[in-house]
Amino acid sequence: MNPRNRNILIAVVVVVIIAIAAFFGLNHKAGASKTANKTVNIGIMTGTKQDDSIWKAVSKTAKDKYGITLKFTHFTDYTQPNTALKNGDIDLNAFQHYAFLNDWNKANNGTLVAIGDTVISPIGVYSKTLKNLSDIKEGGTIAVPNDASNESRALYVLKSAGLIKLDVSGTSLATVKDITSNPKKLVVKELDASQTARALDSVDAAVINNNYAVTAGLKQSDAIYTEPVNKDSQQWINIIVANKKDKNNTLYKDVVKAYESPATKKAIEKAYPDKSTIPAWGLKLK
Repeated sequence: MNPRNRNILIAVVVVVIIAIAAFFGLNHKAGASKTANKTVNIGIMTGTKQDDSIWKAVSKTAKDKYGITLKFTHFTDYTQPNTALKNGDIDLNAFQHYAFLNDWNKANNGTLVAIGDTVISPIGVYSKTLKNLSDIKEGGTIAVPNDASNESRALYVLKSAGLIKLDVSGTSLATVKDITSNPKKLVVKELDASQTARALDSVDAAVINNNYAVTAGLKQSDAIYTEPVNKDSQQWINIIVANKKDKNNTLYKDVVKAYESPATKKAIEKAYPDKSTIPAWGLKLK
């Protein structure tokens, strides 16, 4: 090979090597960027050790199976996460049930939508003085959450316990104004859901959401009455929620898949062996 041809060949080889290096370099950057963008910020309530262990399992599945990194924004009361989602401060939230979401959308002209089911936590009635809810004396006081959906749920619990009657159907939200029969003349004290457990020292009984009961160190076995799980429980299933524009977002659907997985089911059952919280996806309600 003459020197001229050899130099041309070397030049061509050098150009090819540079082109290949550039190609893989660009693709590496694109891949890194794509991975970096697969981060989802989920708004949740400041959790218990049990809830944290569940989300740890979800995060592992999301990362290992779908390459998604989950980040969490913690909130301290129920008024915050939906507003944060609507404003775009978070990508998804997971703290509420269907009834709460429906009520919030109506009150705030919201368009948030459920994209997956998580758990259902039968709500309990607790007391420091009573062994059975039916033992409450005439004129006794029962604390209930004051947000519309959870207050309604609490009133249905009191109805199922036979303490009151309501003039609404099982799919409508109830208020104290819907009480048509109250034989024991019970006083229903409306409080922020986070305060119901703290009120136990000053009331005869309190209907306490599961997460706040756990935070207060209460076990389901401590409840003097527990909400039954049946065909009327659909509205109390907790959900993963997105903005309407994101309801078909593939990334967020993968987050739902990561939650609705065997690993998460196992984590829930380990965290709540008393079944005070149970997996809700695919749940057959009778």
